[in-house]
Amino acid sequence: MPMSDYVRSIRARIGSDLLLLPGVTAVIRDGDRFLLARDRHGGSWSLIGGGVEPGEEPSEALLREVHEETGASVRIRGIVGVYGGEPMMVTYPNGDRVGYVMTAYDCELLGDAVADGEELLEIRWFEREAITALERRVWIDRVIADVSPR
Repeated sequence: MPMSDYVRSIRARIGSDLLLLPGVTAVIRDGDRFLLARDRHGGSWSLIGGGVEPGEEPSEALLREVHEETGASVRIRGIVGVYGGEPMMVTYPNGDRVGYVMTAYDCELLGDAVADGEELLEIRWFEREAITALERRVWIDRVIADVSPR
């Protein structure tokens, strides 16, 4: 995800030191199928989401991020859970370290979604069982496991 002006201003003061940042992710699903995105940063598959800006409600951040990255809208059905810890630690290629505390929202896709080509290379639906065979961000396994089958 591109660096926000807020994070850029903090980085100007602290360099690459660890930042703890709030994030959101959309668990967009249709029954037991999940919409995943392959990101440009590392080429791995993940859920769609991003950072919460200062003064922004997390649910508003989720709607914004999904729309920015896919052009689509979603309906939020509820919260799957909140995740942090070692699986949410990232060191970017420039050396910046971030620990995300991620709120995952259960969502329904409204309309068509297309990868933006900037942050996301492609998006695709996957059955729950097929996700474990993908090159993916490991933390999504925990989030998807917490989603009750319908």
